[in-house]
Amino acid sequence: MEKFFTSESVTSGHPDKVCDRIADAILDEILKRDENGRVACEVTCTTGLISLFGEISTNCYVDMPKIARRVVKDIGYDDPKYGFYYKNCAVISNINEQSQDIYYGVFKNDEEDLNFLRAGDQGMFFGFACNETKELMPMPISYAHNLAKRLEFVRKEKIIPYLGPDGKTQVTVKYDGDVPAFVSAVVVSAQHDEGITLKQLENDILKEVVLKVIPNELLESETKFLINPSGRFVIGGPVSDSGLTGRKIIVDTFGGYSRHGGGAFSGKDPTKVDRSGAYFARYIAKNIVAASLAKKCEVQISYAIGVLNPVSIMVETFNTGVVEDFVLTKVVKELFDFRPAAIIKKLGLKAPIYEKLSSYGHFGREDLNVNWEKTDMVEKLREKLHSLKVNLKI
Repeated sequence: MEKFFTSESVTSGHPDKVCDRIADAILDEILKRDENGRVACEVTCTTGLISLFGEISTNCYVDMPKIARRVVKDIGYDDPKYGFYYKNCAVISNINEQSQDIYYGVFKNDEEDLNFLRAGDQGMFFGFACNETKELMPMPISYAHNLAKRLEFVRKEKIIPYLGPDGKTQVTVKYDGDVPAFVSAVVVSAQHDEGITLKQLENDILKEVVLKVIPNELLESETKFLINPSGRFVIGGPVSDSGLTGRKIIVDTFGGYSRHGGGAFSGKDPTKVDRSGAYFARYIAKNIVAASLAKKCEVQISYAIGVLNPVSIMVETFNTGVVEDFVLTKVVKELFDFRPAAIIKKLGLKAPIYEKLSSYGHFGREDLNVNWEKTDMVEKLREKLHSLKVNLKI
């Protein structure tokens, strides 16, 4: 049975991603000075204006407007022609401290005790992995991200010097059953300078972006290439569309291929289980697939605010597992420590690692050497399953 699945990505110059990166840059600067800082930073941006708001409790000072301007410059809004310019955009800050009700409900005992930290909020969090790509991600989102990265690379390296910072990509993959067959459609929308013809843009994007990313063996004669299908794209970034943190949660995760709990990542310190719980769920799912215990795996973890251990843990392999899902769930519960402080310690989440994650997805990022992408639990999973002496399904 054939089916088609589509995922999208965006460049770091997309308005929502500008906001995500500013929020994570502020988080990183605080963690460099105060690894126990409590950060929930939200950002909006529009023509000539960046607004910072949220709750931050820390013993250090960081110059948040300066960080915001540096990020805007690094992204590429370094010329007044874009209408959003790092030197003259206003930055308004409205930051308050974390609620004391939350603090006293979440932090208990001595911080040397892994029981000191309870879940900072209720919610459910999903992690996913599958064997479609080398980084164990769904193929559509993997190629969509790679196209968006390449789009930014050719702009910054001036291979296509007339591109602007804003851009979007989209990839549709045709599946034969559950196996990717070929890429059936590629969409790229790239901001460009005035006076560039659509024909020139199509030729350059196809040659220097699409065909550099999508392997030839995944392309067919029927593959559609849609480059700037709306035509002109000179006005982009926060001038054309306001930005907001947390509005690209599907881009940040699995491109819609897996379920999502609804919580965003950027601007949140790791005591927020929106972030740490989702990272841990991905870590578990990836190790299960890397151990060849399933071809695809989704892990759900749910917490209640102020409670130490999860309310529920679920492992779903979509009938691809070597054992029943309840067996894998039992193994996971025995091998992994789900206490929030234990997750933070295991994955090294107090480090200032987040700004680099703010674009091109938080998962599959083997290029950044993040701990939740490591497959260091493969042998332990296999050994534990073997010790149970259960019958294998396949």
